[in-house]
Amino acid sequence: MLSIGFSPLVPAYALWALGAVVVLLSILALLSRGPVAILRAIALGLVLLALANPALVQEDREKVKDIVAVVMDRSTSQTLGDRPAMTDQVKAELERRFGSLADVEPRFIQADDGNGDDGTRLFTALSNGLADVPPDRLAGVIFVTDGVVHDIPSSVEGLGFKAPLHALITGRPDERDRQIKLLEAPRFGIVGKDQTIRAQIMERGGTGSALVTVRRDGQVLTRQQVPADTPFSLDVRIEHGGTNVVELEVEGLPGELTLANNRAVVPIEGIREKLRVLLVSGEPHAGERTWRNLLKSDANVDLVHFTILRPPEKQDGTPINELSLIAFPTRELFQQKIKEFDLIIFDRYANQSILPSSYFENIVRYVREGGAILVAAGPEFASYGSLAQTRLAPIIPGQPNGTIVEQPYKAHITETGDRHPVTRDLPGSEQSPPAWGEWLRIIGSQVQSGDTLMSGADDLPLLVLRREEKGRVALLLSDHAWLWARGYQEGGPHLDLLRRLAHWLMKEPALEEEALRASAQGRSIRIERQTMAETADPVTLTAPSGQESSVPLTESRPGLFTAQVQSRELGLHTLRSGDLVAFVSIGPANPRELMDVFSNTEALTPIAEATGGSVRRVAMAGDQSITVPRILAVHSGTRLSGGDWIGIRPSDSAIVRGVSVFPMALGFVGLVLLIGSTLAAWLIEGRRRG
Repeated sequence: MLSIGFSPLVPAYALWALGAVVVLLSILALLSRGPVAILRAIALGLVLLALANPALVQEDREKVKDIVAVVMDRSTSQTLGDRPAMTDQVKAELERRFGSLADVEPRFIQADDGNGDDGTRLFTALSNGLADVPPDRLAGVIFVTDGVVHDIPSSVEGLGFKAPLHALITGRPDERDRQIKLLEAPRFGIVGKDQTIRAQIMERGGTGSALVTVRRDGQVLTRQQVPADTPFSLDVRIEHGGTNVVELEVEGLPGELTLANNRAVVPIEGIREKLRVLLVSGEPHAGERTWRNLLKSDANVDLVHFTILRPPEKQDGTPINELSLIAFPTRELFQQKIKEFDLIIFDRYANQSILPSSYFENIVRYVREGGAILVAAGPEFASYGSLAQTRLAPIIPGQPNGTIVEQPYKAHITETGDRHPVTRDLPGSEQSPPAWGEWLRIIGSQVQSGDTLMSGADDLPLLVLRREEKGRVALLLSDHAWLWARGYQEGGPHLDLLRRLAHWLMKEPALEEEALRASAQGRSIRIERQTMAETADPVTLTAPSGQESSVPLTESRPGLFTAQVQSRELGLHTLRSGDLVAFVSIGPANPRELMDVFSNTEALTPIAEATGGSVRRVAMAGDQSITVPRILAVHSGTRLSGGDWIGIRPSDSAIVRGVSVFPMALGFVGLVLLIGSTLAAWLIEGRRRG
């Protein structure tokens, strides 16, 4: 490539100043002397040209290939329907067509989901993929996408290049889909009260109404037909404390894009207004205050405590009007208000004919309908006044054998207790023997049903738990838990044990024997399966797209099986193990990628046309074939697309391999000769005039 270059012998500002002077003198000479002054103007011009020092520059250039960026949209919305197959076919066809263009280098750039809930970021991926490419080497940009893009610049100036932009849209114009959208979803609710959820079914190509199934903790509550595009309300009862998982699922349409947005999950945290506990102490003893202090220290517990200080058989002749003790309100507690209590504790209570048989029957009915009782037994449990001799006997898990063992012993956690959340990992249990103090008494009992979690002297059962229909029963066969509280022989974990025991009875979800839990960190899902069995079956994991996978579990601790899996999809994941169900959300609960799932050509059209490019579909309704336009190099003109072709604009980019410079003047020597000839011409002209 040949060109003219200049290397001025004087600073540029001096050269421009001399040029201005030469022009001014030439004009004055022409006005005063006429055409003869042209010779002087030419001479002065040659002086300026010599000062500019012109030279012929010959560059040895090597033409480089033009870059065409092809951005492949691999976001979540591109996984719907047959879009993945369409995208792969378009990519293969583009690779084949670029192979016939010798001076074009295609650069394929993959765009995944944006961070967090950023959606599809094609222009960001394009900018990152072309960071090492000069803008003048870019001949064109091709997007292979469904058209749902969330980072489109507001103007063509924000692109940073002048090449044409073409978009090849996957998907079809006749797509149909149905989704459920939450309008109002409560986060908290009072246990036993109803909460209202408002939602709406949105559809395209639907039937106008759909069947909605409502589940709570995996159990079907109701099914009802709901009109589309109209808000509707549902009342759901909060059954228990902790997380109540309410699931709304709308039936799918035939051939719809995805079922991932047909379901919405509302986790509602159940809050008890107050956990009401009735503590009935049979007689004052050293451990009575331990229970009272434990329950009073919990701000969520409303404690009602009675101690039987004056049994009916005590007749000492004291006038009634001189007694300061109140009467035990048996009828009010065990008949009228028994269902208001979440837990009833009988602490060393003996049957002293205070409670008639009908009241014990009320207690049994209360338990079987969902209540809970704890029997903290002492020597009275082995006597004729034992609660096991009343009508409570059918629900008490153990029957006394009449023995009372009074000797020092350390409570041990049984093999079953190692797996139960109430006694697993009690502080001190990791050693053998356990690192806690001794107890001094245990009541002999024959366990008939339930799980024995702790044992005492001579391997006698110490703590037994039992489920009775909807309710729960616990039997603690010693009244010496207070020794741990008083620090006897360095004490023991009485707070952990008794608090866990009370909360298990009151159905704390974290203490359930059979439970399935899941949590997410980034795209990693941690699965926990609590079970009393020695093994745990694999968990079925259902991704938002409906794809199912079986996840094997490994035992991390007795009764606790875990697994860690990575998810490639954003959205709500469902985990099932038998009748247990859990939910975990990767990323936002309602990701942008699934809020608008229909492919479209409108979003990218303004920016593409502003660059001279085009937007077109690669497949039409009812047509299974894929059409990819031809790629042509357009060297001139403004039209860069046609009915079956798209254009790229080649550049003149090249790499300079060498440069040769040929001076057109002789430097200062030529300048001296030129000045001398000019002066000679001036002198000759002056003499001739004289």
